[in-house]
Amino acid sequence: MSGAPSTDRHDASGPAAAIPRPVWFLGWTSLFTDAATEIIYPLLPIYLSRVLGAGAASLGIIEGVAEGINSILKVVSGWWSDRRGRRRPLVILGYSLSGAARPLIAVAGSWVHVLLIRALDRTGKGIRGAPRDAMLAQFADASSRGRIFGFHRAMDHAGAIIGPLIATAFLFFLPGEYRLLFTLTAIPGAIAVAMLFLVREPESSTRAGARPDAPAGGNPTHARDGTPTRLPKRLWLVLGVILVFSLGNSADAFLLLRLTDALGAATYVPLLWGLLHVVKASLSTWGGGLSDRIGRKRVIVIGWAVYALVYVGFATASSAVGFVSWFLLYGVYFALAEGAEKALVADLTPAGRQGTAFGYYNAALGLGTLAASVVFGFVYERISPSAAFTMGATLAVVATVLLAMTPTRPSPHGA
Repeated sequence: MSGAPSTDRHDASGPAAAIPRPVWFLGWTSLFTDAATEIIYPLLPIYLSRVLGAGAASLGIIEGVAEGINSILKVVSGWWSDRRGRRRPLVILGYSLSGAARPLIAVAGSWVHVLLIRALDRTGKGIRGAPRDAMLAQFADASSRGRIFGFHRAMDHAGAIIGPLIATAFLFFLPGEYRLLFTLTAIPGAIAVAMLFLVREPESSTRAGARPDAPAGGNPTHARDGTPTRLPKRLWLVLGVILVFSLGNSADAFLLLRLTDALGAATYVPLLWGLLHVVKASLSTWGGGLSDRIGRKRVIVIGWAVYALVYVGFATASSAVGFVSWFLLYGVYFALAEGAEKALVADLTPAGRQGTAFGYYNAALGLGTLAASVVFGFVYERISPSAAFTMGATLAVVATVLLAMTPTRPSPHGA
């Protein structure tokens, strides 16, 4: 973080200005999917507690188990997509499964039913996540990866603006009709899947499973037939640091629960959730592009520092205005970190292994979230909300320092 040139900086010249057409379609798919998801998600804590009678510990178990399943499947689907050289079928399968599972929350009779449905929904996300990210990486080069991933996240967040607005308007006219609202999420889910049939997979991807590109000179990261055999050490170091960060990165449902308590009612929580995604959507393309210009690590470090600051704010705030302000600042963390993290993973990964690498990346995030959410829920309920948020902030600070000391410049020798 000194004045020396960044070790992971990229030239921002090249095709940075153009967003490829397939990326637009993948973006629209994410927009409609997230619209459906975010109709439900901000209402889930209040639905569990006031309709189904569940507590904060149950919420932590639900979100932790769901994300754990999601993470494990991302490793498997990423590896499989690299092996087969076909990614779009897995992406379609994953989005279809989530679209079918999500509306079933409308018929849940207990928090255990919600757990099973969320697990099925996250199974779909686990199947599609790594292959989709690998497809996105194929539509960009090193000079535009941050912007491409940032743009995709912006479209995802735009859907998360639309979803809460729909939920707020619906509940304004039909108060308490949660089950009908959840049933209607089948519509945007179906549109999301339909958009995927407009995406053509890159020709290089369809051949990758049979004969991936291999550098001359017998790079030790590749087998005799050119197939990459191992991921670089620097990627593993970065993934390890991301895992540390994710151990303090509990489910956003706890932020919503704390915000609901501070406001005294859930009436405006979907609207605030939508405003959070306005911040994310407005800044994500810029945040990813910033990593193309000044370096991935610098942008991620700033983003993680913002995260720690927000959690300190949630641990110490005493007014509704304070909680709302910290909540909206939370969107800046996403804008800075999400696209840059994925671009850094792509930078450090050899050709033909990106599905596998993104599988491990998402596994680090999800498994950390599993542990974080379960522990966070018990600390939140048994000790205090302030203690839980302080714990998360501390781990974020530790991870930020570790990342600042971790080498992130791609090595031609797999180091």
